[in-house]
Amino acid sequence: MNKFAGIIAGSILASGFSGVTSDAAAEDLFAAKNIRAGAIISAEDIATPSDHDAMRRAVKLIGMEAVRTFYKGQPLDEENLRAPTLVKRNSIVQMEFNKGAMVILAEGRALDQGAMGERIRVMNLLSKRVVSATISGAGAVKAKQ
Repeated sequence: MNKFAGIIAGSILASGFSGVTSDAAAEDLFAAKNIRAGAIISAEDIATPSDHDAMRRAVKLIGMEAVRTFYKGQPLDEENLRAPTLVKRNSIVQMEFNKGAMVILAEGRALDQGAMGERIRVMNLLSKRVVSATISGAGAVKAKQ
């Protein structure tokens, strides 16, 4: 659990119940408002959980990216959430090549999108060579030869 979990959980409780009712199980988490695909889930996006277990699951969802649009009152299911995208397809990224103590930096174009730690294809803009690289941060990848 991250160091902000208590603050986040408190903000969910302070946001109040959204009035959403459903026949689904009490432990389900619901969207407190419409959430667009690609949006990052915040505490205000989740209807107030009813028990401590649901609160723990709600804290885990905060910071995730919505894969599809959720409408107010719909259950937030984890299979439609993912780690936030740090590199978008066709964006320019900084590539880092390491060989022993030598480090080479170059610009590349991302051919895929991905989150932290995922492997994507990147084209070196100077050589036009496509390499496999691991996302190391926003707009940054570590490439292997």
